Parts: sequence; C-alpha cells; structure tokens
Amino acid sequence: MAESAISFLLNQLTLLLPKEIDMLPNIRDEIEYITDELERIRAFLKDSNPNEEECDSRLQVWVKQVYDVAYDTEDVLDEFMLFFACNYKKGLYNIFHKIFRSIKTFRTRHHIASRIRKIKSRVSSITEGHNRYAYKSITASKQGSSSSLNSKIWRDRQGDALLLEEAELVGIQKPKKQLIDWLLLTTCSRKVISVVGMGGLGKTTLVKKVYDDVELKSKFQSHAWITVSQYYNIEDLLKDLICQLFGEIRLRIPQRIDHMDNNKLRAIIKEFLQERPYLLVLDEVWSVDAWEAIKYALPDKNGCCVVITTRKLDLASAAAGVEPHGNIFTMKPLSSEESWSLFCRKTFQGDCCPPCLEKLSEGILRKCQGLPLAIVAISGVLASKDKTRTDEWEMVHRSLRNELESNDILRSTMKSRDHNFAAIAGGENNMVPEKVRRLSIHNSLGHVQTRQTFYRLRSLLMFGVNDPVTKLSMPTIFNGGSRLLKVLELRGASLETIPDEVFKRLNLRYLSLRNTNVKFLPNSIGNLQHLETLDLKGTYITELPVEIQKLQKLRHLLIYRRMVELYASFHSVRGFTSSARLGDLSSLQKLSCLELSLHKVTLTRELVKLTELRRLSILKLRREDGPALCVSIEKMRHLQSLSVTSIQEDQIIDLELLSSAPPLLQRLYLTGPLERLPNWIPSLYSLIRLSLRWSCLKTDPLESLQSLPNLSYLTLLEVYDGETMCFNSGGFRKLKVLLLVRLKELKSVRVEKGAMPHLEELYIRNCKKLEVVPEGIEQLRSLKVIEFGDMPDRLISRLRPDSQGEDYWKIASIPKVWVGYKADNCWTGYHLV
Repeated sequence: MAESAISFLLNQLTLLLPKEIDMLPNIRDEIEYITDELERIRAFLKDSNPNEEECDSRLQVWVKQVYDVAYDTEDVLDEFMLFFACNYKKGLYNIFHKIFRSIKTFRTRHHIASRIRKIKSRVSSITEGHNRYAYKSITASKQGSSSSLNSKIWRDRQGDALLLEEAELVGIQKPKKQLIDWLLLTTCSRKVISVVGMGGLGKTTLVKKVYDDVELKSKFQSHAWITVSQYYNIEDLLKDLICQLFGEIRLRIPQRIDHMDNNKLRAIIKEFLQERPYLLVLDEVWSVDAWEAIKYALPDKNGCCVVITTRKLDLASAAAGVEPHGNIFTMKPLSSEESWSLFCRKTFQGDCCPPCLEKLSEGILRKCQGLPLAIVAISGVLASKDKTRTDEWEMVHRSLRNELESNDILRSTMKSRDHNFAAIAGGENNMVPEKVRRLSIHNSLGHVQTRQTFYRLRSLLMFGVNDPVTKLSMPTIFNGGSRLLKVLELRGASLETIPDEVFKRLNLRYLSLRNTNVKFLPNSIGNLQHLETLDLKGTYITELPVEIQKLQKLRHLLIYRRMVELYASFHSVRGFTSSARLGDLSSLQKLSCLELSLHKVTLTRELVKLTELRRLSILKLRREDGPALCVSIEKMRHLQSLSVTSIQEDQIIDLELLSSAPPLLQRLYLTGPLERLPNWIPSLYSLIRLSLRWSCLKTDPLESLQSLPNLSYLTLLEVYDGETMCFNSGGFRKLKVLLLVRLKELKSVRVEKGAMPHLEELYIRNCKKLEVVPEGIEQLRSLKVIEFGDMPDRLISRLRPDSQGEDYWKIASIPKVWVGYKADNCWTGYHLV
C-alpha cells in the first residue's frame, strides 16, 4: 500500500506545470529533490516487498513515516493547486501580478514554500532510514518470500458475486447440486444450511446460483435475499425482509413500518410466513448475534429453509450445527486444474495459453491460491494485454506482490487504520483517528465524536444515516476541518438544503446528494471548479444556475427524478432545465436528463459541442428540434446510451436525419410517436437494450429489429397499432427479456420455430384484445418466467391447470407463470405454475 501511495503522489508531482512551479520561486530544486527521493523509495519498496505485518518494529516505523510524508506532500500539493487555480487567470497577466504582490498571497506562498522545505527535510531523514534498513529488509524479504506470496490474495468485496457469476465458475455444479439436494430434503422443522469459507472463494456466487434455480424456487412460496455484512442494523434488515416478502406478491407494505420497533417487525414477518414455505438467504453474516436477531422472526416448521454464508466457522456451527436439520458446507479453493481452466477461459477467451506465457501464468496462478475472485480479477487485467509482449506480463507479475491484499478483511481494515488511510464509524465506542483520509459513517452521525477535526479527510461517505445533516450535527465537515475533501457522498441523507460549507470545499471532485429532499442548487455551485461528478438523482432540483457552466472538469451530470407508478406514464421522469452554456462543459461524459422545450439554444448551440458524451438523456423534445439533435448525435462517436422523450404523446420524434449512428451505442430508449422506425436502428451492431414506448407505428417493427445481433432486452409499449405480431424463425438470436405492454389492438402473436432461442423472461401486460396465448410459445425452451398482467379473463381461463384450460400444456414446462391484476393501486396475483 505504501508503494501505491507514493505512485499516486509521483503522478501528482508530474502534473505540475512550469508556470505553476514558477509561482513559488526558489522551490523548484526542493520539488525535484522530493520527486527523485520518492522514486528511489518506491523502487526499494517494489524490489524488497517488505511485509508490513511481519517486518521488525524499526522497519514498520520507517514504512509508517513513508505513509505520513506521502500524505503530507499530497496535502501541500492540493493546497498549491488550489492556490494556483484561484490566482492564475489566463490572459490577465497584469491582474495576476497585482494579486501576486498582495500581502495575503505573499503569506500563502511563503507558507506553502516553507512546508515544502520541511517535507524535503523529512524525505532526507527517511532516505537515511532507508539506507540503514534496506539491506536487512531485502534479505528478510528473500527469506520469507514464499510464505509472503502464499499469504497474499485479492481482497474480498461485496461485488465479488457479480464478478464471479460472469466467470461461469468451474467446479460449481457439484456443490450446487449438493445444496439443492439438502434444501429439497423433507423434514419436520426448519432447515438451516451454513456455507462457510474464506473471502474470495465464491460463497455468494454459489448460493446465488442455488437461489436462482427455477426448479428449487418453485418449491417455496416466499423468497428473500438479505445481505447482512459486518456492520448491520437489525431494524433495517427486518424492514428489508418485509419489503421483499410483501413486494414479491405485490402486497402493500404495512403502514407506519418506519415507526415500528424490532419486536413488531419480527411479529409481522412471522405472521406473514406462518403458512408459507420460504427460502431465505442471509449473505455475509459475521456474528452469531445477527443470526439470533433474525432467527426469532422465522417460523420453525416443515418447508422452511435458511441459507447462511459466512467466513466464521464458529458462526456456521452455531447456526446450522445446533439445528435438528442443519448442514454445513465448507468451500474449498479450486484445484490446480480448475484454476488453470478458469484462468485460460477468462484471459484467452477459452483458447490455449501461448507457450511464451505459460511460466508467467503459472506464477500468477500460484499467488491466487485457488481463489476464484483473485483469478477472475487478474484475468480481467491480463486479457487486455498484448499476448506477444512478455515484458508487460512480467510487469503485472511483479506488481502482484503489492496489489494482492490479505484475505482477512479485518486485518486489511486494521492495516488501513494503522496508516490513517480508512476508517468505518458504525458501532459503539468507535474512535476514529483524526488523520484518517477515508471515513465511512454507518447508521448514525453519533458514531463520530463531534469535537473531532479530520483535517486530512479526503473522502466522506454515509450509509443509512437518518440524522439531519446540519452544521450542528456535522461538525466533521463544517467546523473548518477537511478543507481538502475530494469525495462527499450524502446519498439518502435527511437533507432539504445544502449547507453553505459544502461549497467551500473547493477541492471536491465528487458530490452526491442522491435521494435527498434538496430542492434548490445555489449559485455557489460555481465555486467547485474541480468537480467531476454531480449526482442529484432522486432530488427535487429542476433547474440549474448559470454558474454550472464554470465546472469545466465536470464529467457526470445526473439530475432526474423518476415517479413510482403502477404503470409508467408518459411523463414519469422529471429532468432539469438550464440557460447555462452547457457546451462549455467539454469534458462531460454523462448528461441526464435535460429538458429542451424551454431552451432551444441549448440544443442547437450547446449539445453539438459535447463530443465526449457516453450517455445522453433528453426530455421534452419538439418535432422541429429533431434535425438539430441529429447533427449533435452524429458528432458523439463515443455515445453508448441515448434516451429521447418527446414533449407530448402526440409530438413526433423526428430522428430520420441521423445518417450515421454512434458506432458504440448499446442502449436506446425512444419515448414518443414515430412516423416510421428510424432506418439507422437495424444497423446498430452493439445494441443490447432497446425500449420503444408510445411509438404508435402502423407497421410491425419486429421485421426491422429481428436481425440486431446483440439485442438482449426489448420493451414495446404502445408501439404498434396492428392486430398481429410475428417473431420469425431465426430472429432475435440473443434476446433474453421481452416486454409487450399496452398493445391496444393486438389480437394474436405468433412465434415461429427457431425464433428467440435464448428468451428467458416474457412479460405481457394490459393487451386487452389478446385473448389467446401466443402461438408457438411452447417452442421457447429457454423460457423460465412468463407474467400476464391485467390480461383478458378468456386468455387466463385457457391457462388453467385443469380440463378447461386448453392452452395449459403450452406453459406447463415453464418454471414460473404468474398472473397479476391491479387492486388498490398495486399489483396482486398468483402463480399458475
């Protein structure tokens, strides 16, 4: 970690421009000296690889000094860059010199120069320490390299399940079958299964595959997945469980749930599950107390199963070992053969490893210790490397000794705390070091002592905090400390007005107020000229001040609010307007959702300048503005996601003039009438998701869409006025999910043999004239889920699993068939299969 800190710092030093250094005369030599010495220290750390946990106390002190000087130097550099940004204005040379000669500026320059000289002195002392301990450290490293490599693996993360799921893990079928067999075994009481093993083995992935098994799911009426984690709040877990159980069957959530105590919440869960066989997964459980707190909410009867994933063998035994019908499944690392198979599949896309890379690959795999997460992660890096450049692979191989972290997350956290890098405030008696650089606050602001001043703080994140965020409750950032804060995550906080102090954090790169009750963005947002991400999704902000155009480093501007409705209405998404020159934001990559109706100038003069956009969402587009929008889109060659909504349901979306669509476009959402399907849509080779809503086409669009080679998700809502639709043989080769919604005149759907061979989910809703099951639906062998929502009684009656249901045989092999209807402004329904 020390090497990483120094590498980041050296990168910052190289970004200093000569004109910036010239603002502080007589320190160029000091900066060059610091850079040279840090390069030598980094080389030493890289070559010797001192194990920070096993080295002697003197070397530990030396490593800690390296961290401290790296952090202090970063602080000075950031102050320096802020000073430069505030005092250097291009083209204003005379004004600059007036400011430069001011007393205040002189004192600031003198202060920064003085600190740099002190850092130079400290670096010199650290270098002397390096000279004293280098030989000893290198020798110790060579003697202990084997044990060191065996003890280092990739650090486990909450996202590992998704990563591993994509890897199609080798050797997973046998343990999956074992768990399913245990779960299906008939017992007279509740069954508890513990899956235990170190982080990175794929516990969550294995259990997720079991949980998603359609045959297993059909044996239970209720299903829920709860991620507990190390820092859990039992009240939040119980509420989450209630929401999942009630939401699964579209049942209204009990009123005043937010005001109930834990006992009342448990009573609701127990009553709900009393007559329902259930399957519950508790993922990432760290303590017996967490299991005990949830256990008493679960009925103990036949047909009820709980699966727990944990790293703690004592917890696994306490949960499953004491149950009459409990089982413990211990995860084991992959064998050498399995590791090699997974590595080649991910790194070489299933091909053989080139002979020139075999030795390096074997060395890399040894460091992964059979952990799937480590193998998948490093394979993702190597897959992008040139297979003929062994030097690049050798560089990755060498760097692994510093990048592979200890598996024990507690030990990693302690190491971060020891070096004042990161801390979590989420329980009682949490003493957070004042030099911490990354602080995460869980559940309550009370976990942080109000008198503490975190003057080195760079990132502040909140999770599940309901306390009001004010200057009084948050002195952590509002009492003059944390001046150099870069990341401020206030997502979901109890906040209606943004405190002024936020806009005094001039070093901010990331600001999120997502899902707060903030209604207004003040002009002072223009102060944050280093800001790269502004996330205001789910807020009530609808207009941006002109000062937003000052944020020329902004890359992500996300402002919209989605209305929660039973059926999506035409105006279910609210965006923002602005009279600012958005074209000045030349670094912008994501822009959502811009309302154009009031600001034509924004469209014609500003959008065309945003050539770096990857994601663009437009609302309230007028027909006459379509051609100008096409001109802008043609220049966005990096665009991957495009969403366009017309101003009204009767206003045509005119995108016919788009002669060359962005070649990387993967997601396209068009909401509003189309005179005809744009002729450029069938040429979108990379398109994965397509949503056409309120299109009101006169001809069946399937003919034009069926050859899209990578289309996986298709939504058609009021897209077509015709009476018939046909999915032709060989069409939609990769389609997985299909939604047919509110096709008012549709009377029949035909699926030819060979169409949609990989379709897994089919949703048909509110097609009032469709009274027969789609012809040929029985040929969709991959279909796992089909839902009929708000459909004619005649169609549903033909699906009954009795003698009157003449079409039941067509759906009998589909694992999940659900019939739903509206009641009291929510969905309710039942399963046919």
